[in-house]
Order: sequence, then structure tokens, then C-alpha cells
Amino acid sequence: MIQKQSKKKAHSFFAVIISISLCHLLNDLMQSMLPAIYPLLRAHYNLSLLKIGIITATFQITGSILQPLVGIFTDKHPIPYSLPCASIFTMSGLFLISKSHNYHILVMGAACLGFGSSIFHPEASRITRIASCQQYSLSQSIFQLGGNLGSSLGPLFAALFITQQKDIIWVTMIAFIGFILLIKVSLWETHHKTTKLTTTHPSIQLSQSKIRQTLLVLIALMIAKQSYVACMSNFYTLFSIEQFNLSIHQAQYLLFLYLAGVSIGTLLGATISDYIGIRPVIWISILGILPFTIALPYVNLPTMAILSFIIGMILASAFPAIIVFAQELIPGKPGTIAGLFFGLSFGIGSLSSAILGAIGDIIGMQQLFINCSFLPFLGFVAIFLPKITNNSYS
Repeated sequence: MIQKQSKKKAHSFFAVIISISLCHLLNDLMQSMLPAIYPLLRAHYNLSLLKIGIITATFQITGSILQPLVGIFTDKHPIPYSLPCASIFTMSGLFLISKSHNYHILVMGAACLGFGSSIFHPEASRITRIASCQQYSLSQSIFQLGGNLGSSLGPLFAALFITQQKDIIWVTMIAFIGFILLIKVSLWETHHKTTKLTTTHPSIQLSQSKIRQTLLVLIALMIAKQSYVACMSNFYTLFSIEQFNLSIHQAQYLLFLYLAGVSIGTLLGATISDYIGIRPVIWISILGILPFTIALPYVNLPTMAILSFIIGMILASAFPAIIVFAQELIPGKPGTIAGLFFGLSFGIGSLSSAILGAIGDIIGMQQLFINCSFLPFLGFVAIFLPKITNNSYS
């Protein structure tokens, strides 16, 4: 009887994680549509590149700065229905963008999208950990898989269904679906208020200075990862067009192949970490792509397609592993940690895109990819991660 109840409880918790992952897919799908519709908005409002940059900066700043603050607050004062509020902000942002008649309303819409993201990511990650049944790596990877799929599907969705500004209003229906799912997740959380976050206690107690040092190492690894991700996400299509004279559609197929590798790698990393631990996965996920990134700018088209898939697959396992490692390092504050690292992901990604774009204008696409190929060398700082003799760290 006890075994049956335990199994039923595990199924209930797993259903919550799947629901949150699906909502992550919908959330990131809607938010990745914003840059995808820039050509449409630019033509309609005659926007300069500076004004487009301000829209992006508004979204990224509200998303990156507020996420850690939301995480800190919800760790201390959990608000079960904050997740549906995130969907309301997202729906409001899409509505403003679809109905706007001037540039200022567009910026307000982008800010609402950023607010929605700043609430969703830390709170959803916190509940994912509560519902994980101590399978932290797997649950975080399932959650992250939804986001990766949503980010890759957003531009495709925009290309297929958004032909004019007013079409964006129909995307609010996606947000409404997420709203309904998140109400159910919030109801589940309300009924499981007594569920406590269990934490595996390492056999070595770390000092505060060692914890700070470890967090700095994880941030350095995030910089290496997100900088290379920014290079691939923003410039891979342009690089392939320049190198092999491909059409835009052919280059997009290559990008989707890379993103497919990202999706597969997100779950693969969780499976591997159950056998070898999180620390080795962090090592491999960043430093392990180095031979492939160095070779990428010099190979032929078929080999480049294969290498990009491998790079995406290996690199994708880094983010959930880093979050789980940090959450184990600072127990009891999953929202704070998730908010910090999701915020860093936003901030580093946007800053890297701007810096790499400026460098690429000066040195060219091929030299940019050659230079960026050495970013995974920063993975060597993982040597400073603590060696702790439990399954989560070793």
C-alpha cells in the first residue's frame, strides 16, 4: 500500500514537471518571437537600428535584473499564484505590441514580456525542484528542454503565422493556454505547501569564502557558455551563408540542426549526471566542445553541420547542471539561484551579442568564429569546483 501511494505521488510530481516544462516552451516561444518580428515592426514604424536595440534592451534588462530579485522574494515569501501572473504580463505585452500605434507602446510591450519572464523563470524553477522527488538533474533538464524547444520554435512560428502586426493578437491564445496550466500548477503548489525542499548534504562543509569562490567559478563558466551560444545563435546563419553561399532557408536548416542538438543534449546531460555526477558533466559540457569549436570554421559544409549538432548537444547539458550544482551549494534558496543564473543568462547573452556583433563588423565572420572557438578554454576554471563525495557533486 505504501509503495503504491509513493508511486502515485511520484506520478503526480512528474505531471507537474511536465506541465511546467510545457509552460516554459510556451513562454519562451512567445518571447523568442519578439526579435523574429523585428523586420515587420521596422518596416511598419520605420525604426532605426538604435530604436530596435532599445526594444531589445528593455526586454533583456527587465528580464535579467528582476529575475534574481523575484527569486529572493519568493524564496522568503512563496506566492503560489505568481506563475499565472507571469502569463498575464506576457499576454499584456503581446496585446500592446499587436495594438500599438506608436513606438513607446512597443517599448512598453517589450517591458511586459520581460516582466513575465522575470517572474516565470525563478518561480517555475523553484517549483520544479519541489516536484523533483530528489531527481534534481532530470527535473531541471526537463524544465530546460521546454525552454530550448520554445526558443527554437518561436522564429519558425512567426515566419509561418505572423504576416502583419495585428496577427500577433492571436498569439495571446498561446499565453492563455499557459495561464490555465499555470493555475493548475499553482493549485498543486497550494496543496503541497508542506512539501519541503530536501537537500543532499555534502560530506565536506564549505566555508562562506569557498562558497563565494565556487559561485564565481560557475559565473565564469556561464560567461564562456553564453558567449559561445550568442555567437552560434546570432551569427551561425550569417557565417554559413558567407562561407558556402547558402540561401537564407538553407542556413536556417543548419541553425535548426544545431538547436536540435541543444534539445537532445538537455536531457542527455541529466541522464549522464546520474551516473558520473554533476561536476564531471559541467567539465565535459564546456571544455568538451573545444576540439569541435576549433575545427568548425575550417571544415566543409557536411562536416560543419555534424559538428554544430555535436556542439549544441554537449553544450546544452551545462546550464541545468550549473543550476543544480549551485542549488545544492546553497540549499533552501532554489528561486534565488535560478533567478540569478537565468538573469545572468539573459544579461550575458545580450551583452555578448552586441560585443561580438561589433567585433564581427571589424574582423569579419570567419575570424569571429575562429576567435570564439577558444571560449570553451574557460572551462578549465571548473578545476576550482569543490570535489565533494556525494552523487550530486563528485
